[in-house]
Amino acid sequence: MELQRGRLVTFVRGRWLKTVPGRIRGWTALAVAAVGALALALGLGVQDARQGVQTIGHDAGPQVVATGDLYFALSDMDAQVADILLIGRDTALGIGRDESMRRYERARSDAGSAAVQAAQLAGRDQDRRRTVQEVIDGLGQYQRLVGQAFTLNDQSGHAAGELPQPVVQTYRQASDLMKLELLPKAYNLTLDSGATVRQSYQEKRTSVLDARYWVLAAGVAALLVLVAGQLAMAREFRRLLNPGLALATVATVVLVAVGVGVLNAQAGHLLRAKRDGFDSVLTMSRARAISHSAFADQSRFLLDPGRADTYEQNYLDKASAILYVEPAAGTPANLANYYALAGKAATHYAPRDRSAFLGLLGDEARQVREGPESDALARALRAYATVLGDDQQMRRLVQSGNRRAAIDFRMGRGSSAIRDFDAYDAALRSLGATHSRAFDRAIRQADGGLSGWKAIPPVAAVVIAALVLVGVRPRLAEFGRI
Repeated sequence: MELQRGRLVTFVRGRWLKTVPGRIRGWTALAVAAVGALALALGLGVQDARQGVQTIGHDAGPQVVATGDLYFALSDMDAQVADILLIGRDTALGIGRDESMRRYERARSDAGSAAVQAAQLAGRDQDRRRTVQEVIDGLGQYQRLVGQAFTLNDQSGHAAGELPQPVVQTYRQASDLMKLELLPKAYNLTLDSGATVRQSYQEKRTSVLDARYWVLAAGVAALLVLVAGQLAMAREFRRLLNPGLALATVATVVLVAVGVGVLNAQAGHLLRAKRDGFDSVLTMSRARAISHSAFADQSRFLLDPGRADTYEQNYLDKASAILYVEPAAGTPANLANYYALAGKAATHYAPRDRSAFLGLLGDEARQVREGPESDALARALRAYATVLGDDQQMRRLVQSGNRRAAIDFRMGRGSSAIRDFDAYDAALRSLGATHSRAFDRAIRQADGGLSGWKAIPPVAAVVIAALVLVGVRPRLAEFGRI
């Protein structure tokens, strides 16, 4: 007992540091602690990267895509309903009643699947789960109203564009439910999930970038301790090189260099997944959904003259959300001026001119890369200009009093209006697919780059610590004790 108390007093007073073995043991403990701090800093940085990739690539990111699909499917459902009711007994108009019904059923199935996926991905978030459930309940109510409208529509056997008032009134209820309840809730789900992704991206990428400096600082500290210890022992024992300590030093340098490289790479993968993939995928999804809803507003404009002004304003609002050009001072913001401004901006798009217009396509123009992506955007913009020209022609026919000709132009098999919109929609899909592939590629690279890195920092720290112990053991043995 007295011997143990004496050793404790000696340790507390630091007398052991006055002996060579004591100094070696003290330096060994410091070196091991420095290497442990390096492993801890690297492990925390890798953990932040893994959490960021998990959120963007596997949790909230897919949830945003699912809610975006839900928003699009709901818009497409309402668009097909408007076309079916507009053509009445002229079932060969447009893409045909049968094909419109197939598209409606497909959109309804897609909406149901997307809603289920959104509910699953909402996890324990009660607010999101409640919103998804409200959308599902509202979708059932919408389908009942649409079913009633279809029944009344078939019973009336009306000519194209000459809907009886009971059909119009029932469709108004369904359309208002979609416009005022379902679409806003689906859109809010997308915004909410998107905000989660952006917040997680910002926090985790910043943490990963900061972790590089912590790893460098811890690495420099560990190297200073290792080098100082080797120099001290070289003087003390007159040996130029200690193999164990030399290998520990080299291993530390390698760990720091590779660790910083991995963190750099992960920050880059997160940036590409967010900027080149996620943002643009979400933008294109919204652009497609709003475009389909705007295209349906043309059918609503023709089938419900009592609300024609409302649907015309809705079309302008949605078109402006897709592509917006600020009118000159004193110039009214109406469709006539929009046609001229938006058509010019769309047809004269240049990749280097990123501030010519705003809206969703403007957002895409400001972040798209020159090359295949900007070429795809240029094709989409030219197709959009054509769609605007078709809309202008349709409304011109209505204003001239030739409403039947307007219906034939919008829905006729010999007209190019539907083909032009399909070409525009295909261009948006192609551009979205390009970004979706970029997103998937960045997530795959991030997942692959993190493979094994949960174990590498602690294992490397143990190996380096073992090399340090191997290096000092012979020196302590020279004093007859370890």
